Amino acid sequence: MWVSQLTLTDIRSYTEVDVTLTPGVTTFVGRNGQGKTNLVEAIGYIATLGSHRVASDAPLVRFGTEQGIIRCSVHAHDRETMVELAILPGRANKARINRSPAARTRDVLGILRVVIFAPEDLSLVKGDPSDRRKFLDDLLVQRIPRLAGTRADLERILKQRNALLKSARTNRKANDEYLDSTLSVWNEQLATTGAELIAARQVLLSELTEPAVDNYTYISEDPTAKLSLTYLSNLSSVLGEKVPIGSPDKEAWKTALLEAMKVRRKDEVDRGLTLVGPQRDDLHLGLGPVPAKGYASHGESWSIALALRLASFDVLREDGEDPVLILDDVFAELDAQRRERLAGRLTQATQVLITAAVDADIPIELLGSRFRVDAGKVSHDH
Repeated sequence: MWVSQLTLTDIRSYTEVDVTLTPGVTTFVGRNGQGKTNLVEAIGYIATLGSHRVASDAPLVRFGTEQGIIRCSVHAHDRETMVELAILPGRANKARINRSPAARTRDVLGILRVVIFAPEDLSLVKGDPSDRRKFLDDLLVQRIPRLAGTRADLERILKQRNALLKSARTNRKANDEYLDSTLSVWNEQLATTGAELIAARQVLLSELTEPAVDNYTYISEDPTAKLSLTYLSNLSSVLGEKVPIGSPDKEAWKTALLEAMKVRRKDEVDRGLTLVGPQRDDLHLGLGPVPAKGYASHGESWSIALALRLASFDVLREDGEDPVLILDDVFAELDAQRRERLAGRLTQATQVLITAAVDADIPIELLGSRFRVDAGKVSHDH
């Protein structure tokens, strides 16, 4: 899988830019603030409908304009597909596939797959559970695009259920019978949707663990410090060993979710908040006998983050096509050993896109095609 053409109109710092790409390694070199990350961010957005830098779409659109357009030609499975996204802050974005309007923006998911390495990846180790849940769920959606709908449904259900619980908390004299009947409807929806997402996470984690462990050993060159990945369900504190950790059985998870909601009903009404569900789970990362968070050194944390991203590449590759690998200002963060070990793994990918502030940051094995980015101008080094 590779991208042959990227065109941006009113995206970030670019009024208009058109870049032709080839398989293999391509590097964008330029001082900070010149626009090199904006290019790879746009490619990542085509694949995930999200940015690895910001949570909302608005900053992607050039200041003072009403919309930004990303156009991308993707080569996969022996065919070329043109994907176009119009980003409209405050309104619903629009998508076109091979110049035909898509019914939904998320219909573009699955056409392009990417794995992005970025300085923000340290949050996978040092950050909140939400960062690790996002890592799992973003990877899931790339593998199974329909799960984007499941995530959206879960957000909607939680919003409605929390509103009901908050209302019940502030109005204690409300009709209990009405609360029970209405809550039972949302409980059923949360259990069904939540079970689908949790079960999918179990399958993904079973496929991700071995390559993550192997990649950590490779990157760190330390066979004694073993990386471990464990799913932490918030249901465990309620149901103990009855929680089907590791099981891909959606019905088993649905039953567990419904039971946990029954047990925690009073607590949820007291707090006006949903306390049960996949939105409260975590991915525990261990390094030998200790948790990585709080115990891993800076270098070890980087090795874990890189191992998780390389494992993501391995999992996506199993589906038949290499995802596009994007490294956004990563080499400047790594010591010489980790640079060399990472470079050794990257040369096997179909397409690798790298951003760097200076040429010296890039390992010699990754010379490839090179673009200079300066004040929003992109020029090819010949």
